[in-house]
Amino acid sequence: MNQQMREPFVDLGVVTTPSGVLVLGMAGWIDQWPEHGDPLSVRATAAAEQAGGHLHEPADGPSQEWFCEAVAVPAAADRPLKVRAETWDSYDGPVIAVLEVDLGLPWPGGPGGEPVHLGDLPVDRCGMVLGDARALDSFVGLSAESIDGLADVSYWGKYEDDAHACFGGAPMSQVDGRRGPYGRLDLPVREAHELADQLRDWLSKGPRTGLVVSVDAHTHFHLLDRAGEAHPLLAGQIELEGSRILRLGWDPGDHSIRHRGERAWGQVYAVTLEQAGTTTLLRWTIPAEADVPE
Repeated sequence: MNQQMREPFVDLGVVTTPSGVLVLGMAGWIDQWPEHGDPLSVRATAAAEQAGGHLHEPADGPSQEWFCEAVAVPAAADRPLKVRAETWDSYDGPVIAVLEVDLGLPWPGGPGGEPVHLGDLPVDRCGMVLGDARALDSFVGLSAESIDGLADVSYWGKYEDDAHACFGGAPMSQVDGRRGPYGRLDLPVREAHELADQLRDWLSKGPRTGLVVSVDAHTHFHLLDRAGEAHPLLAGQIELEGSRILRLGWDPGDHSIRHRGERAWGQVYAVTLEQAGTTTLLRWTIPAEADVPE
């Protein structure tokens, strides 16, 4: 096992919970809860009334693999909640080892209170979302239509410089400061698809292979992804229904090696409520490689 040193906690920003209920959930599934029963906010509020709990499908049985999962807890409705992470260096760079949220509420027990285990969550390869339960009922996910009629076009690969000379576009930044894919942002959806068709037609007349063209509608998922693309932990924030929500992306190499299979392969990690002085923390612990039993 690698024995990399843990890094100090880093601030990731704040989230707000005007409903008084915070959700930590799998980003790829946030908008799909209503397809299987009550809206997310209804389930989350019921869990928060019991001091927090694990939300999953089916609700009356073991968590189903490759499905919606989240944890919901009560949180202060009148102040921003600070989010921070302890990191360690994985295969391709820094990843989260511990995620903490200050819930802005007093610890309900006395001094020296034991952690309360709420459940175990897998690391969604599409990332994780932290936000207000009621606001997340309005979350527009991965494959939905644009929320504002706009979309982004990006392209990368062997012929990207030639394509850029013909079609323009600005280089997007990457986490390490290198130039990312070329792209044109905030185009009307129809114009974005027309540009993508022009790029593909240009490729076919070459003929050229080795250029990837992507059209991404402005969903909440995509805008969070875009907001975090230059952050070392792929942390991005947007406003949603009057609240501040946060998405954490995951390094593809780290996920494929340490978290592959997710719940189907037992790759789940404990979420707890813990005492910090007189306040309550939500903590998600994702063991560094050196912490994983042989």
